[in-house]
Amino acid sequence: MKNAVQRFGKFLSAMIMPNIGAFIAWGLITALFIADGWIPNEKLAGLNGPMLNYLLPLLIAYQGGKLVGGDRGGIMGAIATVGVIVGAPDYPMLMGSMIMGPLAGFVIKKFDKAMEGRMPAGFEMLINNFSVGIFGMLMAILGFYAIGPFMSAILVILSNGVEILVNHGLLPLAAIFIEPAKVLFLNNAINHGIFTPIGIEQAASAGKSIMYMLEANPGPGLGVLLAYWLFSKDRATKDSAPGAIIIHFLGGIHEIYFPYILMNPVVIIAPILGNICAIFFYSVTGAGLVGPASPGSIIAYLSMTPKGGTLITILGVIIAAGVSFVVASPIVKMAGSKSLEEAQKQKDSMKAEAKGIANAAAPAGADVAAEDIKKIIFACDAGMGSSAMGATKFRNRIKSLNLGITVTNTSVDNVPSDADVVVCQHILKERAAKSAPQARLVTLDNFLQDPNLDSLYAELKERADGGSTTTAPEEAKTKTAVSDAKEETNSGVLVKEGIKTGLASVDKETAIRAAGRLLCDLGYVDENYIDAMVAREKLVTTYMGMGVAIPHGTSDAKETVKKTGIVVMQYPDGVDFGDEKAYLVIGIAGVGDEHLEVLGKVAASLEDENLLESLKKDADVDKIMKALG
Repeated sequence: MKNAVQRFGKFLSAMIMPNIGAFIAWGLITALFIADGWIPNEKLAGLNGPMLNYLLPLLIAYQGGKLVGGDRGGIMGAIATVGVIVGAPDYPMLMGSMIMGPLAGFVIKKFDKAMEGRMPAGFEMLINNFSVGIFGMLMAILGFYAIGPFMSAILVILSNGVEILVNHGLLPLAAIFIEPAKVLFLNNAINHGIFTPIGIEQAASAGKSIMYMLEANPGPGLGVLLAYWLFSKDRATKDSAPGAIIIHFLGGIHEIYFPYILMNPVVIIAPILGNICAIFFYSVTGAGLVGPASPGSIIAYLSMTPKGGTLITILGVIIAAGVSFVVASPIVKMAGSKSLEEAQKQKDSMKAEAKGIANAAAPAGADVAAEDIKKIIFACDAGMGSSAMGATKFRNRIKSLNLGITVTNTSVDNVPSDADVVVCQHILKERAAKSAPQARLVTLDNFLQDPNLDSLYAELKERADGGSTTTAPEEAKTKTAVSDAKEETNSGVLVKEGIKTGLASVDKETAIRAAGRLLCDLGYVDENYIDAMVAREKLVTTYMGMGVAIPHGTSDAKETVKKTGIVVMQYPDGVDFGDEKAYLVIGIAGVGDEHLEVLGKVAASLEDENLLESLKKDADVDKIMKALG
């Protein structure tokens, strides 16, 4: 249950956090220009309503739809949420957008999955555009008649509930749940799922809301850190506290103090009591902020304070810090504790758990069991050639296992957060671990033929066999993979003029420059792309295995690509790529994913050893064009 709530909170946070800048912009406009603001301006205050009612819900909906259904899901989410907004004109539809955005993304994702392999050639753009338009319209109608009115009723209930708590002096008790939730990384579910939407509703009518002050107050954590700084018996902990105070209080990174709580769990009483006193003070004085203070820095806290409320806001922070410090001090003095290092490891483990993963801090990658693998990402520097080829071949390899696993590719610095396994070359291991701490890392020498890939396949095959999944014979799998690839069309990515056969053996750099020169001569790239191909090779080899190399430019060189193109250079005697020989040097210049089709055909051809040997040494231009074009 806790893990489910944590994952839900993380998803809510993922919708809100990228748009915090927009919330701050809206909050500053509100604080500065409304009638009671710092510098009232009736015309500029007119920005408040459109930003609150349209901009913020649409941004959240787009982000939510994109998280579920990619770019198409984001567009769907925005279209559908217009229906929610118009269907509930009396309330800002932040909560409505949090529902409609992901729902619309889910709808288009399911449609796209159903259409995989079924789109007639040449009709892809028509189907893609009209599907978003038609489903977007239907979802907008659903939002207008159902989601909007329903969310209006929910907001009325929640707002009335908060009003009852305030009127009866019970709101301070919320701290009993807020502070432990922060340490357990459950705060996102509470803060972004409940407090922010209610706060926006209150701020829209009253100009401010106390809901923004409940979780973001830096005072409770500050009191705990001060107590450790002054009274901790452990020198390392004592010395670390001042730096943590700066990061927490000024930077707004509250999780910096979580390990200090975990060292002595009973210390949690201190921030609870500190926040209770602060919320009580804010309730009595009628305090509130005009927008969400995120991150929870004193700077953000004060910047969202309305005119005339600065002193009250500061006093509430002081009260929270003071009470927290007084309560925490004797506990820190008397109680034994685990080391700060142990507590930090515990915090990292809990944070990973909050993201629905395990061992996020492990340098070699997380320990993801075979039965939990749903998405495998092949990652290289640019996400253009090596990883695309590797992903295509492995996707074909596991297709007959019928496990429903997604296999795709990307650049190593942009691995999606839902990746379960990341496959990359050894030299990119650290970057991959940083980009995807939740994923298991599979490192290798080349993407096509490596023992570690064989081990991963063996795990998945065992999973399929254990699940009584029918596994097709290897010959049938190969035939299917090649057949699937042949059904696609080249669309001019590979042309006969881009194929050179029977070339004399040269050194690696000369071969790469020759491929780049041909790409340039055919109008695919600028001259600068050639040097970028050589630079990419120096970063990490583009040798794929099985006698194939796929040189391409660095990620920074994508702006030099004019259009997608591939050239094939055949060297019957081979070109030395380190300890290996490449007989096919395939130069790539990709715009988006347009080049992946040909790479898929190359990968399919690799399944047929006789065909591959012919392509490497004997095939003429027409045969290569037939096999790959």
